[in-house]
Amino acid sequence: MHPAKSVIYFTVATGAGYGLFFWLALLAFLGVLPADKFMGFVMLAIAFGLIVTGLISYTGHLGRPERAWRALSQWRSSWLSREGIMAILTFIPMGIFGIYWVFLGQNTGFTALVGLVGAGMALVTVFTTSMIYASLKAIPAWYNIWTKIGYLVLSLMSGAVLTLALVSAFGLDELALFLLLPVAVLLLLGLVAKVFYWRHIHAGRVVSTAESATGLGRFGKVSQAASPHSADNYLLKEMGFKIARKHAAKLRWIAIVFGFVLPFAIIGLTANFIEIRDLAAQIFMGIAAASCILGLVFERWLFFAEAKHVVTLYYGETKV
Repeated sequence: MHPAKSVIYFTVATGAGYGLFFWLALLAFLGVLPADKFMGFVMLAIAFGLIVTGLISYTGHLGRPERAWRALSQWRSSWLSREGIMAILTFIPMGIFGIYWVFLGQNTGFTALVGLVGAGMALVTVFTTSMIYASLKAIPAWYNIWTKIGYLVLSLMSGAVLTLALVSAFGLDELALFLLLPVAVLLLLGLVAKVFYWRHIHAGRVVSTAESATGLGRFGKVSQAASPHSADNYLLKEMGFKIARKHAAKLRWIAIVFGFVLPFAIIGLTANFIEIRDLAAQIFMGIAAASCILGLVFERWLFFAEAKHVVTLYYGETKV
């Protein structure tokens, strides 16, 4: 598939935004997150900013963005419609939580419960986003359980890394130390999920072939006598994007290093050799968060670039 920049930003930004809100709401529910108004404004502004800009970016990928609202009516059959509805509904508890925290200085008790509901709805929204891709049988690289697992784990992971960077920036030493283990575990789980995903899509299992697509397999091997078109068309540009295996391998290593290994190493070294309250530690935590997001951009680019639609079998591909 053609890796559109708007969709890459949408999936990375909303995943990190929902993940950040999840951790803020959970920490508030546990009673370990101070109810400072300014801190709440900054943290929630980043979470809402990532989510809103991501959603707006996604509409830019549509042919008629002004008609995007019409997709909401197809919730019975469309995961895109369900994702849009969940995104809207999730803003309700998130907004209430934000109002109480930022304007009233409250993030415990009833406010924390509302925030926890919003956190759960945020994860459901991420799941519906994953199902937009995981429900497409015509794209075997997406039609598997690792797509769903990857979206959920990477959202929690990027949100946790961002939360750690923010609490460090505000000098919340004990809370930063409390988050070190969850962040480390999620970075490892995120890496494992991606490795299993890549192994799955390159396991050699053939879902469709030119013979099965044309129904001519009983006569023997099917080969293309001539190209259906004299030039690339929309289907080939959008559904048949090609990336060399050696380039994919390099980009995969870039995603692994920046998205998982480097943040894990930076956070681990910072926690062991530098006091959390030090300015240097705050800077390094910020670098770890930036590295994680950058790595996820490469990961998500590959997620789209390596996926092929079965329609390409009619344009020269031998298997998908």
